[in-house]
Amino acid sequence: MRVIRSIHKVLSEFKRRNHLDYFPLRRSLRGYNTIQAKGDLRAGINVALLAFPQGMAYAAIAGLPIQYGIFASAIAAMLGPIFSGSRFIVLGPTNATSVLVFASFLSLGVMADEKIPLISLTVLLSGIFLVMGAFLKVANLIQYISRSVVTGYITAAAIYIIVNQLKKALGFEITLPQGSTFLTVIWLTLKGLPATHWPTFLLSVTAFGLYWVLDRRYKLLPNVAITLVVMSVAGFAMNNLLGNFTDLAPVITLTAVDATQWRFSFPDISGDLVSQVASVSLVIAFLSVLEGTSIGKSLASRAGQKLDSNQEMLGMGIANIGCAFYQGMPASGSLTRSQLNWVSGAFTPMASIISGIICAIGAYSLGPFTRFIPVSVLAVLVIAIGFSLINRHVIRVVWNATGSDRIVFATTFLAALLIRLDFAIILGTATSVLLFLRKAAQPELTEFTQDDAGQLTPLSDQDSEATPEISIVHVEGDLFFGASEIFRDQMRRVCEKASLKIVVLKMRNAYHLDATSVLALEELIRYMREQDRTLLITEVRKDAIRIFKNSGLIEVIGRENIFPDNPSNPTIATAKALRRAMQLMGGKEADVRIYLGKSKKAAT
Repeated sequence: MRVIRSIHKVLSEFKRRNHLDYFPLRRSLRGYNTIQAKGDLRAGINVALLAFPQGMAYAAIAGLPIQYGIFASAIAAMLGPIFSGSRFIVLGPTNATSVLVFASFLSLGVMADEKIPLISLTVLLSGIFLVMGAFLKVANLIQYISRSVVTGYITAAAIYIIVNQLKKALGFEITLPQGSTFLTVIWLTLKGLPATHWPTFLLSVTAFGLYWVLDRRYKLLPNVAITLVVMSVAGFAMNNLLGNFTDLAPVITLTAVDATQWRFSFPDISGDLVSQVASVSLVIAFLSVLEGTSIGKSLASRAGQKLDSNQEMLGMGIANIGCAFYQGMPASGSLTRSQLNWVSGAFTPMASIISGIICAIGAYSLGPFTRFIPVSVLAVLVIAIGFSLINRHVIRVVWNATGSDRIVFATTFLAALLIRLDFAIILGTATSVLLFLRKAAQPELTEFTQDDAGQLTPLSDQDSEATPEISIVHVEGDLFFGASEIFRDQMRRVCEKASLKIVVLKMRNAYHLDATSVLALEELIRYMREQDRTLLITEVRKDAIRIFKNSGLIEVIGRENIFPDNPSNPTIATAKALRRAMQLMGGKEADVRIYLGKSKKAAT
């Protein structure tokens, strides 16, 4: 019993520290009423009418049997809200994760018949990574990923989707060799153009025109579903005509979905397979939380609420684990389904659960009829979805905002098209972080002086030749490891003037000190002492004082040379430091020069 109590205590403490709720749906069900139920039912039906055909389309993008998209739409929509407790995100297959699965398997040389055992393992590992990330609060770090990375990836993925579906829309097949890139797909597609099946091409053009008209004029209708139904009838009629009056091959259609085969199955977790897909699974998990939380935060802000990203990450992880056991593909937060759920008046997470139940019913009742859907029509709808992902406004903003955004976007975009999609996300994120560190690690000092009225004014070229005995340096910004060396070198340049005796360092607005910045200060102090000069540090906040004490720097500087910040009297610390400086100067009057930390330049 003592062991059980100890385990329970440890688990309780772990739960308390992580602030995760393991069954948040119960909060939504308290006081659940008829009005909420009607709103959730209406939203659930609308979302299901979109999710069912979208699931097929996304499975086609990933190069998987269409039932994997349908099953994932059902499982993720039902499981996710139970553990996320949010009404803002509807989980299921998405464009971003689907094209990542396709491109990653292609680069790994995975053939069509090898995808089935690998996809379940990939989804399982992605779910495990997401659950682990939720407990480690990884979602809190997502805010530091540049929007330029996401925009570059999504734009490249959209182009990849469009190009890869052209062969199906034109009615011919191509064999992609291992390690194929975007350029390989384009070249093989161009080579295959003479093999275009013209009845299929005609059907594709008609399908695109129908969807375009519906999407422009009747946005509130389930246009994907309507296009599939109408064009399936047209395809059936065309095949009858082709069979009776011509020698042309029929239009190829999908295979029927046999939902009776939808059952629990445990993925193969052999070591070789895990090592093969682990990196892909990690990137899928990363992209899923990035995509899902950005959508959820946008909708939550419109409702005047705050989204718990780590709780959403937990729900997303469990949903993916469920998909892995029930023949589903990776699930993330869907922009179109989440938006539709919101505008349809969903009150609680039950709306998503209802849509999942309807998709599951549809898999059994409508699955046999999918054999009438032309492959080319589904490809055309996938192409249309791909075009919708290219957001020209966002691309224009990202490209014109700053040079750093432009570099990150271009790096991610080109890497996604020319190398690999999963690698592009990693490379784009690394580039974004490096450029941020470069900007954050460029502190500048501008010299100011006091006029006769006591006002601070910039030094003129003539005044800049003056040689002060006491310099006041105002530091603003981060003094983390990336900025420490530059700060130290700039301070050395401040100390180069021959008459300088004392430097007063104001640190009220200096943040994020670390071991590197402490060592840089130590080196600066030694350098100044070698030059017979003294460093005084003033307006030091409590967190910096603690770092000074823990590292032993306070003894190196000297307690008498440190003046803690006093928020109630902001100038008292610097006044004390100046009195200390005068004392070190022997009480005589000194020429005082003031330096202020200049705000960083705009990124270039």
